[in-house]
Amino acid sequence: MDLKNLTIKSLRDGYAKKEFTPEEIQKEFLKLIEKENPKLNVFLSVSENLTHDSKFMIHDSILTGVPCAIKDNIMTKDSITTAGSKILKHYKAPYDATVIKLLKKHGAIFLGKTNMDEFAMGSTTENSAFGPTRNPHDHDRVTGGSSGGSAAAVASGMAVFALGSDTGGSIRAPASWCGVVGLKPTYGRVSRYGLIAMASSLDQIGPITKNVEDAAIVMNAIAGHDSMDSTSSPPHSKFECGGEPKDTPDFTKNLGKSIKGLKIAIAKEFFGSPPHSATECGGKGLNSEVADAIEKAISKLQSQGAHIDYASLPLTDYSIAVYYIIVPAEISANLARFDGIRYGHSSVKGKNLLDTYLDSREEGFGAEVKRRIMLGTYTLSAGYYDAYYLKAQKVRTLIRQSFDKIFEHYDAIIGPTMPTIAPKIGEYNDPLTFYMADIYTCQANLAGLPAISVPCGFIETGGKKLPVGLQIIGKHFDEETILRIANAYSNS
Repeated sequence: MDLKNLTIKSLRDGYAKKEFTPEEIQKEFLKLIEKENPKLNVFLSVSENLTHDSKFMIHDSILTGVPCAIKDNIMTKDSITTAGSKILKHYKAPYDATVIKLLKKHGAIFLGKTNMDEFAMGSTTENSAFGPTRNPHDHDRVTGGSSGGSAAAVASGMAVFALGSDTGGSIRAPASWCGVVGLKPTYGRVSRYGLIAMASSLDQIGPITKNVEDAAIVMNAIAGHDSMDSTSSPPHSKFECGGEPKDTPDFTKNLGKSIKGLKIAIAKEFFGSPPHSATECGGKGLNSEVADAIEKAISKLQSQGAHIDYASLPLTDYSIAVYYIIVPAEISANLARFDGIRYGHSSVKGKNLLDTYLDSREEGFGAEVKRRIMLGTYTLSAGYYDAYYLKAQKVRTLIRQSFDKIFEHYDAIIGPTMPTIAPKIGEYNDPLTFYMADIYTCQANLAGLPAISVPCGFIETGGKKLPVGLQIIGKHFDEETILRIANAYSNS
């Protein structure tokens, strides 16, 4: 059985033809995980529990019996949920995240929890306390992060689909470097209840899949209002940055619709001005071969009748600075709860309560987590709040407004997902290098926009073919259009 190319639809067709049962499929996937996981370090824990309470299940959902993997910062009841950190090494989640409840309702099979950068802080999955995940296309290279385990699970065939979380590109980056589809929904479209928070105003859960149709199918299951999440977009109302009522659509409905007549913008700051001087101007280290792959993808979209033109996102150069002020500030607040008292690792060295608190965090947190906590605490401290955090929030508003201006005239924005192919493990040896890797992805999070990465070719190096990702950014709550464009490109 070819598990690597098994999609949701093809699996369901096999069930309908009685070629195999869910129990047989689960066993095949668990055998593959047992064989491949030691090489790639994709799963931090594996589940063999197949049963769900049938009285709560949707009868014959398209996801019934479909094996999936879950990023290890999403709560699954009674399962170890580490967020890739030693401080939660033995932590058992007391409840299910809303997305897990919904997938259980649809009868999905949970194969296990996937590796990730500690507390989702990283672009390569090298920051995991449990070692890096290796890229299925080249085991000497990273997967991208922070949802690297989820992307590698799908790319290697160890899961049909996976869930990840995206704060500044953490679904799209590994999707690009692993050659799969990764969708970051609009902020508020999918409930964050049960997601271990990194930066609460940017975090969003989304699917990683083998094709665009599967991403739309998973979105149909997990999207919608949740009263347990105060930032969840309410139905029949207007969201402050969305404009239109947000009744959850059928995301598969318009996948096959022609893109003829759609207006798509190329951000000048992503590529430079014509004629495609992608490695100059605003490219910020954009690899020339990556640029060539994106240009070929653009030509394919043009050949299908899409109108493509250049537009400007003038604050692109400020986006990394804004992102890395706001995110550490929110991290310092969110991670204050990990004190060694309420849950997680608790140091036995301390002579008093303060020592226990300090020692538990020192022993439990990794270097990148400590770095961001310190940066965030400094940013929010007296005398610096106005100079850094408040100013960054004002620029964030301007970034959102710059997208709004483009979307007055265009249906979507396209460009690279990542500026390079996947680097080798250890190649990004300083924090600033992998911070800059988020240059094309973090703006969608700052503005709360939906964005998708789809494979658009390969670059051969060292005898290995490494994937390139095309990013498509859409209007608030318009996942349908970017899925439609992505599907048109993928099937062209």
